[in-house]
Amino acid sequence: MKPTSLNRRKFLSSTGLALSAPFILPSGILSAATKPNDRINIGFIGMGIQNRGLLNGFMRQDSVRAVAVAEVDRNRRDAAREQVNKKYGNQDCSDYNDFRELLQRDDIDAVCIATPDHWHAYQTIAALDTGKDVYCEKPLTHNIHESIAVMKAVERNGRILQTGSMQRSSRIFRVACELVRNGVIGTITRGAVSFGPPGVPCDLPKEEMEPGLDWDMWLGPGPLRDYNSILSPRGVHRHFPNWRSYKEYGGGMVCDWGAHHLDIIQWGLGTDESGPIAAVPPSDREGMTGAQLIYEKGIHVVHGQGIGAHFFGTDGEVQVSRGEFAITRKGKKLAGNLGMEDRRGALNPELDKAEEQFLKDKKVHLYKSSNHLVDFVACMRSRKKPNTHEGIGGRSAICCHLMNQSYYNRQAILWDPIRLKFKKGSGHPSWMTRDYRGSWVVA
Repeated sequence: MKPTSLNRRKFLSSTGLALSAPFILPSGILSAATKPNDRINIGFIGMGIQNRGLLNGFMRQDSVRAVAVAEVDRNRRDAAREQVNKKYGNQDCSDYNDFRELLQRDDIDAVCIATPDHWHAYQTIAALDTGKDVYCEKPLTHNIHESIAVMKAVERNGRILQTGSMQRSSRIFRVACELVRNGVIGTITRGAVSFGPPGVPCDLPKEEMEPGLDWDMWLGPGPLRDYNSILSPRGVHRHFPNWRSYKEYGGGMVCDWGAHHLDIIQWGLGTDESGPIAAVPPSDREGMTGAQLIYEKGIHVVHGQGIGAHFFGTDGEVQVSRGEFAITRKGKKLAGNLGMEDRRGALNPELDKAEEQFLKDKKVHLYKSSNHLVDFVACMRSRKKPNTHEGIGGRSAICCHLMNQSYYNRQAILWDPIRLKFKKGSGHPSWMTRDYRGSWVVA
């Protein structure tokens, strides 16, 4: 499966990379069960703990072949290459320090990006412009401007993009949102989301760095600063690094877990093609919770309350988080494992009960997927929009960025979710974007 490289020559000439790239056919491919022309070759960019898991998930699909990895830490790069070679029993996986070299390859159909947030949009657009489909981790972008740029790049290139908002491929969240969308709890009046605080400025001290990390490339579009291991722990670490807490590289928990739960709010409210019309800071000028997103019909979604995503209707409530949910009416739980001692064992029976009682004759059927990675690959073949395509991922990220900007600037923001711009007299152009370092500009 070979994509059309619409803007490949322009991209490569602008980066100074050679235009010739070897065509690598992995050994053993001719004897594989899947025919070579039917196989999807994927390259992986950023080989921390998240992409190592995604790599395994993709390699479990017989029709997919991992062929290359790119990573700025030599130890993680070597470990990822060996992870692939061990799976296939050969030495065919290529590895790169510079992701642009991976993007040169015409035999790569798609890339899986799991770098820090400040890299997402640049690498995604670069991949799209070289004719590749993209799976990119959430939040899809670092700021509002980048969400708009990514959506335009997908349309311009006619590619497939899946955002790593995996909760939409989980039955518990689909059932919860179908309960809301089918009016089981009446008209929605308000919502709540529970996750941590917004990002903060990075003030980490300088640390000495052992050889093997391309620190300048790690920083990329972000501001130049001294190395600190909190941002990029050396080697094959087994945790999620805390770069996400700093606004230069992430957006705090508002962009980390918020990208999950605000995405579910969008799904439940049916606003995937629009979004909130305002963002309001907390009444406490120093508060790190309490900001609100305001939707049409006066629906307020408050940060720092409930569990995961919480919907309040005129006739009841739906609460959902990972591994637990409940539907209640007049204070009585009608279905759900929330509060049960054996929540895991009770989950599926309680979901069965909710579907049987309330969704048997449902009119709203939401996108059904049980595996986010399989859904992406299937959509690469069908060319249909996947579960969390660029419009969904981009607009859910904008929800996070609007909430963060209300915290950062302590001002209410009026937002036009259709034109994707601040309403007249509201916001500031600088709140839409950031300063880009050097040539790493998302135009």
